Amino acid sequence: MASQTDADFEPRRYRVKHQTTYRYEDDVTGCYERGCLRPRDTPSQHVVSNDIEVSPEPDVLADHVDHFGNHSHYVEVRTPHTELSVTKTSVVDVAWPKADQAELDQHTVAEVVELLRSDADPVERTSYLLPSALVDLGPQVRAYAEGILAPDRPFGEAVVALTRTIYADFTYAKGATSVKTTLPELLDKREGVCQDFAHLAAGCLRSIGLPGRYVSGYIETQPPPGKPKLEGSDASHAWTSVMAPGGQWIDLDPTNDHLADSRYIVTAWGRDFRDVSPLKGVIFTESPSSKLDVGVTVTRLDPTD
Repeated sequence: MASQTDADFEPRRYRVKHQTTYRYEDDVTGCYERGCLRPRDTPSQHVVSNDIEVSPEPDVLADHVDHFGNHSHYVEVRTPHTELSVTKTSVVDVAWPKADQAELDQHTVAEVVELLRSDADPVERTSYLLPSALVDLGPQVRAYAEGILAPDRPFGEAVVALTRTIYADFTYAKGATSVKTTLPELLDKREGVCQDFAHLAAGCLRSIGLPGRYVSGYIETQPPPGKPKLEGSDASHAWTSVMAPGGQWIDLDPTNDHLADSRYIVTAWGRDFRDVSPLKGVIFTESPSSKLDVGVTVTRLDPTD
């Protein structure tokens, strides 16, 4: 597993700017969108501020908290337009605790499954235990999981092994998959992106009885040595969280081969990507095509900013 130091878990403040722009060849006369446009407060982070800008001016901009505790926004634009821009700018204080593997290893995988059956909130447990649209729990997924998450394996060791094994077995390759790629297809391809690996990790966990949720957010990245960080050069990120005894959740990132630390900023979580999409909806237009541009910038701030 990639090395992490105590400095990786120190408190930090970030500004996250996420701009989504759609361009069309003809007027859009009606646009009805929903998405997670605000990070959520969690035990590891506090949202200091969040601003949303929509152009053209929306006729409706409303929000509510969904079943999973995420902030879900509804955007309605009825002004004819050929370009829609939605920008969220958030300031977030982040301080992740370091997972205590020795404590997690006090129970085996099988023991944790049994503990959660009796002690966990039944609604929360079931929400992240059943299959979902993008998390298949079929025989191929179960067979892959059983090779890693053996019942008698110490729980903490198993979580690390799941992270490390997916990282080693799969190649990160943009364009190799789509939002419609199934987990059996991914297991055959052996390449994909963070969304795919997060879905696979969640599927592995659920298939052997451990609740696993899909987490969307961002991770701080660094430019090449001697190069400035370019505006919009970051991207959304996805990882997986597994329920542990005592109501604790452990976040694992198989794309980068380590557990989450203070570089990770959470936007939302759910059963899979469809629950936490940054923006999705319906438009009315005669345009034969559209173009999507997404720019993300994650900037570390001085805590006094």
